[in-house]
Amino acid sequence: MEEQIPVIRDVDGGVAKLMPDVDRPRGWLLTVDGSPQSYVDLDAPDHLEFEYTRRVAHVLDVFAEEGAPLDALHLGGGALTLPRYVAARRPGSRQDVVEADRGLLALVAEHLPLPPGSGIAVHGADARAWLEAAPADSADVLIADVYGGARVPAHLTTAEYARAAERVLRPSGIYLANLADSAPFAFLRSQLAAFAEVFEELVLIAEPSVLRGRRFGNAVLVAAHRPVDTAALARRTAADAFPARVEYGTALARLTGSASPVADAAAAPSPEPPDGAFSIG
Repeated sequence: MEEQIPVIRDVDGGVAKLMPDVDRPRGWLLTVDGSPQSYVDLDAPDHLEFEYTRRVAHVLDVFAEEGAPLDALHLGGGALTLPRYVAARRPGSRQDVVEADRGLLALVAEHLPLPPGSGIAVHGADARAWLEAAPADSADVLIADVYGGARVPAHLTTAEYARAAERVLRPSGIYLANLADSAPFAFLRSQLAAFAEVFEELVLIAEPSVLRGRRFGNAVLVAAHRPVDTAALARRTAADAFPARVEYGTALARLTGSASPVADAAAAPSPEPPDGAFSIG
């Protein structure tokens, strides 16, 4: 097999690198300005390298019948890891991916092309603008993984954004977001407060060390109008190489505390990660 070589290119958001995986012949790691963005194995699209993507997949696997196709909207594209996963595990799914970085989209399309008939449509657009123009009750799943550099943009952190997301989801649908924070969790608590205003069911998945405030890290927020099978979810996340805790109910209410949602007029991006929190090489 022809040896894969790294690809480096300037994109809208910085310097993107595609680096081949020495252990998987068609595995690639995408970074932007040194921060890992995506991992994709073109031969095994259901192989998920990043722990947060595995946690999102666990939620999808327990929330919907195995193999059932979904109408999914992804805010943030990267190398299209989760859309590829859904297409592989749930044939016939219809998926829209919204990514503002058109240079990154071109890089991924050139070097990590989607297979024919994937059912994935990729759009170069702002996530919030797309969401507000999308038809109501049009998605079974909405997955938000939008980062400008290493921070969630301000306009995707507010109460108005939460309401826009709820409008697009069907009543039986589910919202998932990849967030990052550290103690005292001001950002994460504001997100919980915002989504609690529009959804009855909230779940948070994160490593115990993050939840205990020992380090900066990822947390997957889950919001829905119907109950999530937290017992099944806890079993799956506990079995991962880096086990996570599933928080809900009273424990999640304690974490949220007296936090209030942030309005558009006062919006700020998610916190800057400390040096070395996610960067590689």
